[in-house]
Amino acid sequence: MVRIGWLCGVGLLFGCGGDGMGGVDTGLSLGTGGETSATSGETGAPTTGAASGPGETSDSGDPPATTTDPSVGTTEVDPSNPDPDTTAGETDEPETTVDPDTGEPGACGSLERLIPADVFAAMFPNANSLYSRANFLGAAAEYPAFASEGTQEQCLREVAAFLANISHETTGGWPDAPGGPYAWGLYFTQEVGCEMGQCTGYCEANNVQYPCAPGRTYHGRGPIQLSWNYNYGAAGDAIGEPLLAQPDLVATDGEIAFRTALWFWMTAQAPKPSAHDVMTGNWEPSAEDAMKGRVPGFGMTINIINGGLECGQPTNPKVEDRVGFYDRYTGLLKVDKGDSLYCDSMQPYL
Repeated sequence: MVRIGWLCGVGLLFGCGGDGMGGVDTGLSLGTGGETSATSGETGAPTTGAASGPGETSDSGDPPATTTDPSVGTTEVDPSNPDPDTTAGETDEPETTVDPDTGEPGACGSLERLIPADVFAAMFPNANSLYSRANFLGAAAEYPAFASEGTQEQCLREVAAFLANISHETTGGWPDAPGGPYAWGLYFTQEVGCEMGQCTGYCEANNVQYPCAPGRTYHGRGPIQLSWNYNYGAAGDAIGEPLLAQPDLVATDGEIAFRTALWFWMTAQAPKPSAHDVMTGNWEPSAEDAMKGRVPGFGMTINIINGGLECGQPTNPKVEDRVGFYDRYTGLLKVDKGDSLYCDSMQPYL
């Protein structure tokens, strides 16, 4: 879960509370002080009572139906061999994407072409319908620089890195899960055990800018498990939605849910760069960054999101889970993983 630093030290949007798979990281400056994963660190089968649909809870703990995105349907796709006619990054049609900075044609093409429907379906066979491809694409349209800067490889890696991190935050997988533990990303829509509003602890009562609304709770919701009143308030201001007054929108409106995650991904949190800039080659480490082992690559995105709990130490299961998702998604997108996948040699930001 992410927390915003100036709001408490972000795990981006999630932060000061317990982390299902992460924990509390008070070293983030903008929005990632600590991460609160939906699964609360559990390694067994999906927990009974986990959200099975927008605003719904399940008594059985059974996996939700496959995504209801009409462009995806329930097509079964062999993850190791996507349809060669729709392989990620390949198309016979001319590219139409333009570079958001120069206005010139970009090298990556549209996000819709980078991640075809069958590849998305293969990535998320057990996803909640809130996290449909249509909702992802709709939210990403608000962030035209996402997956459109840099080389084709960099664009594909950014897509894989973003999806890997939010998959870790929402995973319903366990070691012996059907299809493997990395086939269960985007399963939970909100923090397990908090679905009925019983998690009232995510309220910083002294926050004047973003006071807690009466009767509302600010537990982890959405792809990046946004949490705490100050994070809901800041995210709502950024995307133009009343999230402080209506936090449930993050668990019931798919586009809003993805927009909160993309907002965190695209936003630099000084002295930290944005995860977007790291994956697209826009970030050049400072002398201090270099001295502290911070280098471009997937590992740096982990450092940005939850470095205080996951980086600068022997690799722990949370990092392995993120890297496992990233390895799977880069394989499906047919792109090399790049360098520096881990962050054990990177000092976190204070």
